[in-house]
Amino acid sequence: MHELVVDLLARNLDHVDEFESLFDDVQDAQHPGVVTICCSDSRVLQDQMWGNDEPGSIFTCGNIGNRVIQHTEAGEVVSGDVLYPIAHTGTDTAVVVGHTGCGAVTATYDALTDGLSDAPGIEHCIDILAPHLEAGVEALPDDVDRTGAINRLVEYNVDQQVAFLSESEDVPDETTVVGAVYDFQDVYSGRRGQVHIVNVDGETSVAALEDEHSEIADRIERLWEY
Repeated sequence: MHELVVDLLARNLDHVDEFESLFDDVQDAQHPGVVTICCSDSRVLQDQMWGNDEPGSIFTCGNIGNRVIQHTEAGEVVSGDVLYPIAHTGTDTAVVVGHTGCGAVTATYDALTDGLSDAPGIEHCIDILAPHLEAGVEALPDDVDRTGAINRLVEYNVDQQVAFLSESEDVPDETTVVGAVYDFQDVYSGRRGQVHIVNVDGETSVAALEDEHSEIADRIERLWEY
């Protein structure tokens, strides 16, 4: 067996020692208060970013580009892994979490600007993102560099995913949908690993968000108000 797998199994026993008794109240059902949709990236630690160590508290979804959108024969719909907790476990809050330097956004940007392609499975994900990011690419400031462009499009992608969730008929109107960016590259004003709120139920104005959500005003920050 590969030594990394052996190490993972050993660390799993540490997990068992800490968590075994915590499953007592949730082993037969779950009612998480929030579903988070994060990008599939080894640097984005979904539970740890919230300090979560409680099974059943957060329903975590991860995919390339923190997408809430799924392609079907009927067209674009809310992805089943995102919709499931909202439709079946009473979850009434969704948080879409992008991250600085996102590879999926970078690949989509390259596909839209230079026509670059990737392996079919990755290309499928890019094909979902691209139509929703195209207008954002066209609206980028002329003087922004590549890194700045990618990080502005990270916010734009979060906005598009929030909008899709909020506007879906499958998502109850009372569901709160929040957009955020996880920064581990010193792009925003906070510390590395900090989450910055960029969107709440479609509102993207920093001033408006700070006024409406004064209790978290110091966590509201955007790179781009387009």
